[in-house]
Amino acid sequence: MRIIGMMSGTSYDAIDAVAVDITREGDALVIDPRGAISEPYPDELLAALAAQMPPATTSMEQVCRLDAGIGQAFARLAAKANDQLCDGQAEVIASHGQTVFHWVEGGTVHGTLQLGEPSWIAEATGCTVVSNFRSRDVSAGGQGAPLVSLFDTLWLRGMSGTPVALNLGGIANITVVSGEPIAFDTGPANALIDAAITSMTAGKQRYDHNGELGARGTVHAELLNRLLDEPYYSRPAPKTTGKELFHLPYLTAALADTGTQDLPAEDVIATLVRLTARTVTDAVRAVGGTSVVVSGGGTLNPTLMRDLEHELENVELRRSDELGLPSSMKEACAFAVLGYLSVHNLPATVPSCTGARHASILGSITPGTGGIQIQTAVPAPTTLSIVGVTAGRLNTEQKVRTAP
Repeated sequence: MRIIGMMSGTSYDAIDAVAVDITREGDALVIDPRGAISEPYPDELLAALAAQMPPATTSMEQVCRLDAGIGQAFARLAAKANDQLCDGQAEVIASHGQTVFHWVEGGTVHGTLQLGEPSWIAEATGCTVVSNFRSRDVSAGGQGAPLVSLFDTLWLRGMSGTPVALNLGGIANITVVSGEPIAFDTGPANALIDAAITSMTAGKQRYDHNGELGARGTVHAELLNRLLDEPYYSRPAPKTTGKELFHLPYLTAALADTGTQDLPAEDVIATLVRLTARTVTDAVRAVGGTSVVVSGGGTLNPTLMRDLEHELENVELRRSDELGLPSSMKEACAFAVLGYLSVHNLPATVPSCTGARHASILGSITPGTGGIQIQTAVPAPTTLSIVGVTAGRLNTEQKVRTAP
């Protein structure tokens, strides 16, 4: 089956589309990536989205406008991906959409909201669209995240020791693949770094390009300790978080508490980089991780990667690229797999990872021009393998985290 997986993460710097061919070999899913393209949101839409994100307040009018605008942006990229990567032959599009709010109180997730109306995608491509993946898990008592945990579990199950899959997006999350797998958000990855950069440059820069500012800075011990006092880190898994907690006012309050409002930008960024590396490492050590396979936009920050490698010390750190899956493609590829499972009537969650009462078939289905594409039921897969990706097969239009 040929599927396009689409998503925009908590950094909302771009929409990613990955085209994959998925086949079955016995109990294994075999993933053959055809290529990936990524485009930033149009400037006006990006500004509107940023203005409405927590802790900002909004209106139903703005939510409606964003839902349509994000859906149209996804639709344009979906049509482009179908044409350029699939020869117009995509069968299903799995769209994660854009998370704008994750409603967490007392460690319980009560709701989650992803915008990007899927009807625009179905209309633009004629394909069946699977969307709204998180809500079913939440309704079953789960956190609704990290949903990539099933992909990680199938993919890394055969590795020795206790492998850990790490994604460095706006928020960092891990999946621990050993015995009964667990997964949770460890805390901020790029969220606070990006918020600080955007504020300190008055919006001229939205992230630390090549980790240059962080590399020039010095970690401020008092500020770091203040940030590490966040109660979220000590909560037991499963747990999830987002920009509802880790946003600019959160950082501003920490700077005020420590009297570091005038700290040079380089030192603030260096401290936030160390915060990400430390909290990820603390989480990996707490679960006995012996190796870490990392993906996501944070892998493009050399300073963060150096700090992470230093903090992990004797724990092996590998990019997902080394296992055949480019780090920028990982999450969109995972949602393509979730879409495949949904249209085959197969559950796509791991209850021990999300905290749900049971595994669930995920998503809502929007019919394409040929009607709803539900496939013949097949047994649930137990492993996942990725066909080797060659440079010639990968689309070179990837623009993830490029300078604005």
